[in-house]
Amino acid sequence: MNIPLLENNRVKLSLLTLDNYLEIRDVSQEKDLIQYSPSTISTAESLKNYVETAISGFEDNAAIPFIVYDKIKQKYAGSTRFGLINWTNKVLHIGWTWIGHEFQGSGLNKHIKYLMIEYAFEILNFEKVEFRIDERNQKSRKAVEKLGATLEGILRKDVVMRDNFRRNTCCYGILKEEWPTIKSSIFKDF
Repeated sequence: MNIPLLENNRVKLSLLTLDNYLEIRDVSQEKDLIQYSPSTISTAESLKNYVETAISGFEDNAAIPFIVYDKIKQKYAGSTRFGLINWTNKVLHIGWTWIGHEFQGSGLNKHIKYLMIEYAFEILNFEKVEFRIDERNQKSRKAVEKLGATLEGILRKDVVMRDNFRRNTCCYGILKEEWPTIKSSIFKDF
């Protein structure tokens, strides 16, 4: 698989590896950073396991994990990933995104998503980008809706969380034919 480097004037997304993941260790330990995720990254060991899982997905051609570098703040901000890549049907998920509290609300996430969606449609030539979000995570749901994604349905009690709670997952999508309009309206300043 080609290893993409996605970059604009605000953010750089490069492959997350065991050589660079320590750059985000301090951010990963911030309180409530991924409270709606079935994963944990709050200790050095759990972060390493998280990264190893992401790398395994990359090696299986099913994921592309990125480390996020904020060029304005000149700091590593967190991580994001293409996952559940279906090369046959040309559908992938964007998710596993977490950035430190100081980067939230700064516009960084919008730049991250722009680069990833653009890459999925314009370079990989995929037909659909999906997002899966815990129904309770209103902040992430609103952020994805602001990107032009459509709520397609809710999978009921489909993911077991760390505390054994079974969450409902909201499924959002953007179709390839919707991308030009979204790009020219929502991302018109990029």
